[in-house]
Amino acid sequence: MRLVVAIALAASLGCAGIGGFGGTAMAATNQELANQVREAERAFAKTMADRQLGAFADHVAKESIFFGGKGPLRGRDAVVGAWSRFFDGPTAPFSWEPETVEVLDSGTLALSAGPVHDPDGKLIGTFNSIWRLESDGKWRVIFDKGCPVCEPAPPAEAPKKP
Repeated sequence: MRLVVAIALAASLGCAGIGGFGGTAMAATNQELANQVREAERAFAKTMADRQLGAFADHVAKESIFFGGKGPLRGRDAVVGAWSRFFDGPTAPFSWEPETVEVLDSGTLALSAGPVHDPDGKLIGTFNSIWRLESDGKWRVIFDKGCPVCEPAPPAEAPKKP
């Protein structure tokens, strides 16, 4: 009898959104989850502005992959080690802001993307990050890739009439 009560209690807590990973995703709407990811991305960007490498590291999943100029960085330690240079000095070398956020219907993976600016506000690139809702209920980056601004192609010449 105690086992039946324990199973029923555990099931009701999970369905109510209490107690971890599955409940959190099921209890929130897609828009609520997108807002969570947007706020997680903003908090992630704020770690750079505030020069807080430890807080930056907490937003990066242990098994993350960040793509950079010298190839992919695999794992939180490699990412934080490589990114530590961006935390040197009193001013952040760049900033970013989520413009687009989409969450899978399962509520476990999300994409955030947006512009990257230099300290003067000039657009210097774009970023794309994949976030995963982890078992502790926190969204963390599992994939990240930035790219420089693409220059628009010159306008095509109008075809000449015969």
